[in-house]
Amino acid sequence: MVAVTDAPPLLESTRRALDHRLARAQAEGRAPSFVAGLVRDGELVWTGSSGTVDGAAPTPDTQYRIGSITKTFVAVLVLRLRDEGRLDLGDRVETHLPGTSVGDRTVLQLLSHTAGIASETPSPWWERTDGAVRPALADVLGPEPGRLLAGRHFHYSNAGFAVLGALVERLRGRPFGEVLAAEVLEPLGLRRTTLMPVAPHAQGFAVHPWADLLLPEPAHDAGLMAPAGQLWSTVADLSRFAAFLLDGDDRVLSLDSLREMREPVARTDPEAGGYGLGLQASGGKHGLVGHGGSMPGFLAGLDLAPDAGLALVAFANATSGPDVGALVEDLFEAVVSAEPRFPEAWAPLPEAEPALVALTGPWYWGAAPFAIKLHADRYLELVTLGNRGRESRFRPQADGTWTGRDGYYRGETLTVVRDADGAVTHLDLASFVLTREPYAPADVVPGGVGPTGWGTSPEV
Repeated sequence: MVAVTDAPPLLESTRRALDHRLARAQAEGRAPSFVAGLVRDGELVWTGSSGTVDGAAPTPDTQYRIGSITKTFVAVLVLRLRDEGRLDLGDRVETHLPGTSVGDRTVLQLLSHTAGIASETPSPWWERTDGAVRPALADVLGPEPGRLLAGRHFHYSNAGFAVLGALVERLRGRPFGEVLAAEVLEPLGLRRTTLMPVAPHAQGFAVHPWADLLLPEPAHDAGLMAPAGQLWSTVADLSRFAAFLLDGDDRVLSLDSLREMREPVARTDPEAGGYGLGLQASGGKHGLVGHGGSMPGFLAGLDLAPDAGLALVAFANATSGPDVGALVEDLFEAVVSAEPRFPEAWAPLPEAEPALVALTGPWYWGAAPFAIKLHADRYLELVTLGNRGRESRFRPQADGTWTGRDGYYRGETLTVVRDADGAVTHLDLASFVLTREPYAPADVVPGGVGPTGWGTSPEV
């Protein structure tokens, strides 16, 4: 559980800078209220607010609607099903949810908004109407949901996440809200995250563009569209969720699966990093990953800076006006510049197998120099020693091979090849051969090496 603890607090000057930037966001964005929270190394170390809710300053326990951040919760539920072996991300929707008009799309395409289906439901606008007007998925998708070639483009789809919510319901045999509560909210202690508002909560407002006047916005039960953006939450709760997204919790989802969610599948625009599985890599100076949210009367943001161990959440109860994204970027900058993170202290490995240590050091792909490094838990890393080269980290497997975790060799196999006496002859990396010497005549090199070996180039 994330909470304000006895861990080293933020510097008073940093807290004042955060408070000042939040106050600016509320005043310049003309929001009735703004709240925010900062997580550092798993702990909620700062909360701030500006403006009022029902005549008083909002607190970390005041609910706001978080809109499309709901999609990140849905993605966690889907990845849980994948990790349990109940589905594969490459499965067609028809495999688990027969009878829809998007059955030929895959689970991965829906999660990454690359299914090419409609962004919204048919009229009326789902965000301001009761879900009862769309009692079936056919009403959510409409008669012709296909808009673009599946798998070819990023095309944000609220309707697509309604389908994912229905898929979760089908495989779990329970309503979406019950599954979410049992599998995510309760284990993480998110007791103030709900499908409908529970007091104390903020009222959503539209702010008149040319006069300082407010108009209340409605908040309906979106029905089948709830997985696209219905959740309400608090700074305290969403900070706990952010800490989970940073570090994982095996009761809910492993850190490896969360890292998979962060990795872009499709580029959203030329400047952005791209959209992963229910999370968007926004790129920029701090390499932020997260999700934004908007519903009538509310704006929200949740962003992680994994390398810095930081996360920020922010809510405003205004339909438009405040720039939550700019606020989050500035808050991150204020913390990182004033209080840079100390690197973890280097420490030697407690033990290492001699055979693994013997694999370390220089290797050559042809004449290109590389090196193998050994890390904890028998992980290997291939690094280039030249001007350029394909680098990757490798996870050990039970059969004595290693599997690439990133870069060009993601998913590819690294094998240590030995002769009849057990001596290492070379490394086979997805059919590429790495040897201890560059093109040595006695080495195992595909195509062989000329018998004269290295020498002066013959005259032509």
